[in-house]
Amino acid sequence: MLSWLTMNGDFKLKFDLQKRTNGKWYHAEYCTFRVLSEKYNYQLLVAGYSGDAGDSMAYHNGAMFSTYDRDNDLAKETNFNCAAFFGGGFWHRGCYESGVNSGLDNDGFVWHGLPDGIDMRMSHMRMSRMWLLCK
Repeated sequence: MLSWLTMNGDFKLKFDLQKRTNGKWYHAEYCTFRVLSEKYNYQLLVAGYSGDAGDSMAYHNGAMFSTYDRDNDLAKETNFNCAAFFGGGFWHRGCYESGVNSGLDNDGFVWHGLPDGIDMRMSHMRMSRMWLLCK
């Protein structure tokens, strides 16, 4: 359904992300968001970042959707399934810069590139909202 919707409409993608350590909200918006059909393993096309969260999705542009039982990430070349290890389906590449569906531990998911975070621990989020916005 997401593939059909994004291929037949003109949508932007927006993330609202709340940092775990200080409760501050960050935002990332992408003016191009498309998900190709099952034939292409729901490949992600995302571009045109704006916001204050850092462009964590650029890393995932062109990646195919991976789940625990459909390993489409680039790490599969090393017999590692990102979705199975971290929990949750996503456009894993090898493995992620933004892991908003990760369920690995209670520290929350990650979004790399925050202006006040350098290491992975500083990038952990408490909450997220992902929006499709009509252009």
